[in-house]
Amino acid sequence: MYKCNVLLLFLVIYSCKVSNRPIDYGSDECEFCKMIVMDKRYGSELVTEKGKVYIFDSSECLIDYLFHNEETGIKAHSLLVTPYLNPDHLIDAKSATYLVCGQMPSPMGAYLTAFSDKETAKETQSSKGGYLFTWEELVTNFESIRVNAIKEFE
Repeated sequence: MYKCNVLLLFLVIYSCKVSNRPIDYGSDECEFCKMIVMDKRYGSELVTEKGKVYIFDSSECLIDYLFHNEETGIKAHSLLVTPYLNPDHLIDAKSATYLVCGQMPSPMGAYLTAFSDKETAKETQSSKGGYLFTWEELVTNFESIRVNAIKEFE
């Protein structure tokens, strides 16, 4: 009986663990735009405090979703993006550095690419051009950043 109770307790604790999950490229559907997530360099996720995972095909879809579902974003356990140069991983969206660059079109047309650190983003910017942003700058000014990118790069 004791062993059963310990096993049951372990299963309950393990099942309550809140974490992200790998994006299933080619199968997962973007929560915001409903397109199939295809490009491994741009996927993103929102994990709620209860552990529900929302998949997005780009950082811009994640940001758009947050604008339309502010409460979910505020209560989110994690906001994650794929760093361009390490597409098999997800990193904290708030610690990433973002490059808006005409030579790097993203799935939803905002030319928005995430990098795991500012140094790498600066190196890419020096060779390809564009503008660097933090997560806070993006979220605060996303509509104007998107409009300016479309005007400049299209």
